[in-house]
Amino acid sequence: MADTGVVEKLLQGIEKADDGVDSLEVANSLGVDHQVVVGAVKSLQAVGDVISAELRSSKHWELTEEGSEIAEQGSQEARVFSSVPLEGLAQSELMKLSFGKIGFSKAMSNKWIRVDKTHEGGPRIFRTVENVEDQVREKLLLVQKGNGGHLEEKEKNELKKRKLLSEVGSWKEKKFKPYNFEAMGVAPDCGHLHPLMKERTQFRQIFLEMGFTEMPTNNFIESSFWNFDSLFQPQQHPARDQHDTFFLSDPALAHDFPQDYLQRVKKVHSEGGYGSQGYKYDWKIEEAQKNILRTHTTAVSARMLYKLAQQKFTPVKYFSIDRVFRNETLDATHLAEFHQIEGVVADYGLTLGDLIGVLHQFFTKLGFTKLRFKPAYNPYTEPSMEVFSYHEGLKKWMELGNSGVFRPEMLLPMGVPEGVSVIAWGLSLERPTMIKYGINNIRELVGHKVNLQMVYDSPICRLDS
Repeated sequence: MADTGVVEKLLQGIEKADDGVDSLEVANSLGVDHQVVVGAVKSLQAVGDVISAELRSSKHWELTEEGSEIAEQGSQEARVFSSVPLEGLAQSELMKLSFGKIGFSKAMSNKWIRVDKTHEGGPRIFRTVENVEDQVREKLLLVQKGNGGHLEEKEKNELKKRKLLSEVGSWKEKKFKPYNFEAMGVAPDCGHLHPLMKERTQFRQIFLEMGFTEMPTNNFIESSFWNFDSLFQPQQHPARDQHDTFFLSDPALAHDFPQDYLQRVKKVHSEGGYGSQGYKYDWKIEEAQKNILRTHTTAVSARMLYKLAQQKFTPVKYFSIDRVFRNETLDATHLAEFHQIEGVVADYGLTLGDLIGVLHQFFTKLGFTKLRFKPAYNPYTEPSMEVFSYHEGLKKWMELGNSGVFRPEMLLPMGVPEGVSVIAWGLSLERPTMIKYGINNIRELVGHKVNLQMVYDSPICRLDS
């Protein structure tokens, strides 16, 4: 219930005023809190059609702490003027005063004082006028006494710039609910990882957990020798045609090859060897010299195995995840460039059983437990297997990648010791990423048509292991 005395006085005030009354003025005149008057207004409104009220925002000016000090003691510039005797004062002495620095600057602007820099004892301050009028203090006193309305807005703003006045709005009297410091803030703008990079990190972690070492794959340009010939892929193979491979025009040819190894590769292709009859064709160095955009990262595997063969052999496990290029017809599932994931293990006595066991371990870590292996043909592996997994969502078996045991015709010319077997497998990075993120068109994942909002919104992909 509102105070009946306040209600009565409020009604009397409204009756006398032609244009209504201000609740703040009523509160000040009655000497009560403003909320008491607000309560009286609401009580009268609840009765019925007695009074009408409208909400108005109000603001007034208040002296800051420094402004109150000036209203009491005078402005800094006036105090500086008062501190300078007729015979002058050393500038160094003036600057020791608390108000000296600001007061000196303002007094100089008002031309109340001057500086004599030729004085023997250092710069000295002298008065330039006999008396001064401290208008700053007078204006602040007007505001303090409630007569600030006599000042122009320009004058108030000048005092505000000096931080002597502050403008107080009606919000000062409002009650606000407590600030929730536990609330989530707006996410700051930052970079976002592309889904392919997130998936790449997951695959890389799996290889590292299995004890593999990453191969250096920072050479997109490769010679046909390392990309095809070293892998025992014949020069008449369809994959070496312009319809399947991108050839370079400048530099068109490579020249730096290990010559003894090159001759052994030439012999195994044209004449055979190491238990093989070869391909029985006229092997040409001109074909091997052609520079291309690498069609697979297996070219890097060939370089690494050749390097391994030139030193004392030790078992190794290599992996790589990097870009390869093929002259494909573009559609929803094919691009001219994609990422190949490759694993290679070299050791004595490895068999097809070892390959199947490693593949089971690798793909189980990816979340694919239902695996099937189908015999296949690759020029550089024998036996070869395609890897399939059952897709629970699509209810069908899907090809995941290819695998096999590197042929002796590839390994022995490198100098790899007899009895050493090399098992390998590979798959694309894009296909599992599309499956995990529910992307049906590869052009929505890679290229200029990628929706950046998709990159921002895509969560970190967790493999279903």
